[in-house]
Amino acid sequence: MITREEALELLKKYNKDDFHIHHGLTVEAVMRYLAKKHGYGEDADFWGICGLLHDIDFEMWPDEHCVKAPELLREAGVEEDMIHAICSHGYGECCDIAPEHEMEKILFAVDELTGLIGAAVILRPSKSCKDMDLKSLKKKFKDKRFAAGCSRDVIRKGAEQLGWELEDLQAETLEAMQAVEDQVTAETPLK
Repeated sequence: MITREEALELLKKYNKDDFHIHHGLTVEAVMRYLAKKHGYGEDADFWGICGLLHDIDFEMWPDEHCVKAPELLREAGVEEDMIHAICSHGYGECCDIAPEHEMEKILFAVDELTGLIGAAVILRPSKSCKDMDLKSLKKKFKDKRFAAGCSRDVIRKGAEQLGWELEDLQAETLEAMQAVEDQVTAETPLK
């Protein structure tokens, strides 16, 4: 399996914008956290690397998102099961690779939601999600004008695929982001 260091180097090869790197690191940390929480601790590296690399092609090839990724990942020697997992987060939006395993369904669900929470953090006086509560997140989620690029339909579909209530997905993702915020910020402080 590709190492975390190799994966980060690969992400940075195709992503120069701090925002995209920060998002990748956020999704990585959230995936590691949720792997451990849901009893997949032995697979936390796999979950995390999938989260780190999920948008590998987005910055340079936004119109080929999840279509260009397999080529880039194969060139780097990434295994097919990881390529499938990474690309499945774009199911229905930019590719036809369906999430099958619980890890893939969680990646599908939390990608957009971490983006929505991240957008809310930018507007908070604290610039942190640590003081955000679920009620505040739900309010932002309902406001279709707020972070309009974060698809509420994808988030709802992700919760449905997992068999979770939307509120449970929101609570778990917020909890994970609160737990990993210092780690992610230390690695890539956004300006």
